Amino acid sequence: MVYLQGDLGAGKTTLAQGFLRECGVSAPVRSPTYSLVHSYALERETVVHLDLYRLRAPEELEHLGLTEWAQPGCLWLIEWPERGAGSLPQADLTVALGLTRGGHEAHLSAASASGEAWLGRLAARPGARGS
Repeated sequence: MVYLQGDLGAGKTTLAQGFLRECGVSAPVRSPTYSLVHSYALERETVVHLDLYRLRAPEELEHLGLTEWAQPGCLWLIEWPERGAGSLPQADLTVALGLTRGGHEAHLSAASASGEAWLGRLAARPGARGS
């Protein structure tokens, strides 16, 4: 469960698109702003990309059929998770994006052992910088 937070234009969708491309998705990756959810079946897992910007109330999530993806082997990328507060599972990893004078900035924080493992793997990559 990855929460993508930030203001409009901070890069949430762009980050999700880049992530999905790196996972091997070759089909067009569009923002699910109007449909609220897109799923991508990969070789080892399914990635579920949600954009909750248009959600009026957290209870609306019940009508999206998300329970089928609330299982091992599914990775969720959730834009605007605060709009689903109380109806979403807790994040494993939160990516807070922002704009600065020099470009974009990302702060990552973990809220579970799985999230900590992700951060550990990211920090071990060549060229990784702390935030």
